[in-house]
Amino acid sequence: GTRLTEEEKEQTQKKFVEENEPLLKQYGMLQKYDDSKRFLLEHPHLACEYTANYLVLWCIRLEMDEKHDLMCHVAHQCICIQYVLELGKQLEVDPRSCISSFFTRIQMADQVYKDAFEDELKGFKERVQLRAREKLEEAVKEIEEEERQERLGPGGLDPVEVFESLPESLQKCFESRDLDMLKEVIATMPEEEARYHMKRCVDSGLWVPDAKNAEVAPQEGQEASSEASGAE
Repeated sequence: GTRLTEEEKEQTQKKFVEENEPLLKQYGMLQKYDDSKRFLLEHPHLACEYTANYLVLWCIRLEMDEKHDLMCHVAHQCICIQYVLELGKQLEVDPRSCISSFFTRIQMADQVYKDAFEDELKGFKERVQLRAREKLEEAVKEIEEEERQERLGPGGLDPVEVFESLPESLQKCFESRDLDMLKEVIATMPEEEARYHMKRCVDSGLWVPDAKNAEVAPQEGQEASSEASGAE
């Protein structure tokens, strides 16, 4: 047969879901083996990979939404479909012709078969929980990265990261917004180091140099700032 490309598979999956979503949801909500069997025999086209894929993704979404009990419920229905598909593979027949035999077997089966089914289900639920956690972490990382991008200063540096990298004495100046203290601290630092930190402060937007003050001689600058604070 022809092998579908990933893209074609995705398109087929999407189309299948669009055409069958109400049925897929209905099947996912069933509980009793007899009901599932009857439902799948009425809609045998659901015995396929696309149904299994849909149910897996639904389980992950439910777990991400903290609807754990519902996830466990749908997970059970998902493993039933996977067993039907597996049986089809083993017998080399169309899985649609395995619907009856699987449900009869799981109901009549010995403990070994039932235990294997339960193990499969347990493993599946653990994988779903793991994937849901990963996806939530990815989502948080994306949001954090977006926030970081929005924060970046004119030189493309992150003010939070720059602030955390400053010596404690400089951090205090920025926290208290004390300009005089900042000048004193800078004066006590080796020039190279002071220049390095101040450039990073400017590039991250932590420090916005005032063009007017920059041209003023230091003494006048200090007078200007003390006048300003006196005027408040």
